[in-house]
Amino acid sequence: MTPLAGGSMTVGPAPRAGSAGLRAALTRPLYRIYEERLLRSLDRTKLPRHIGVILDGHRRFARIAGLPDYASSYRAGMDKLTEFLGWCRELEVPVLTCWVLSQENLERPQAELDPYFDVLVDLFGRLPSIAGEDLQVGVIGSVHMLPDRLREAAVQLAVSSPHGKRRLNLAVAYAGRQEIVDAVRDLVAKLAAEGLEGAEIAGSIDAGAIASHLYAADLPDPDLVIRTSGESRLSGFLLWQAAYAEYSFVDVYWPGFRRVDFLRALRDYTRRERRFGK
Repeated sequence: MTPLAGGSMTVGPAPRAGSAGLRAALTRPLYRIYEERLLRSLDRTKLPRHIGVILDGHRRFARIAGLPDYASSYRAGMDKLTEFLGWCRELEVPVLTCWVLSQENLERPQAELDPYFDVLVDLFGRLPSIAGEDLQVGVIGSVHMLPDRLREAAVQLAVSSPHGKRRLNLAVAYAGRQEIVDAVRDLVAKLAAEGLEGAEIAGSIDAGAIASHLYAADLPDPDLVIRTSGESRLSGFLLWQAAYAEYSFVDVYWPGFRRVDFLRALRDYTRRERRFGK
């Protein structure tokens, strides 16, 4: 996953505002009609209970949109996330997991990370009022690796979030392999604390036991995983949980992700026959 990029850049000339605005004005009514048709065609009984989203493509979006810096693209991406929450509330999607920062991203130069950290701190501060009383927000990942200001904002967000009937997990400093490693470590530590010896510990480790120690073990596995930007890979996102998920790889970059793109992904999902490996 590569949702981040540098803090400053030269992006070249911006697209001609007049022609772009005219195209948008002409196509907007058509998209609204198409969206309503997609909505009516959705079988609400087959919608996913848990959607995972990889928010990818901020850097490339900044370039094609002629934005002055990557920070502008980050802000657009987080604004899109809040808009996306509204779409999911409309369709009563009960669980969302959104990957906003990978553990690998933390290896970038600090000058490249700081603008995105600032945007995330702002997002975490605004989310309680945006999310509403029915959405419980949690943070998963190696939060201890974050800078103080971002870690404190993440902890405060989780603590202040209401216990709503809908759930949002923000994957921050997250890596799928690390989650499995942490789950196994926690499980082994628990079994050892119960007085089990080596062979007994080994015999007590199975898929169910490991799953019970994942970051958000109380949530159902994702039914649908959406990745923007045209990349057709998971990059380690929810490796354990997404074993039998359906996938939707969307060409558009995350800040430009539209409601119609979301509805298309849902339409395609409801038409699939899920086999769960059978």
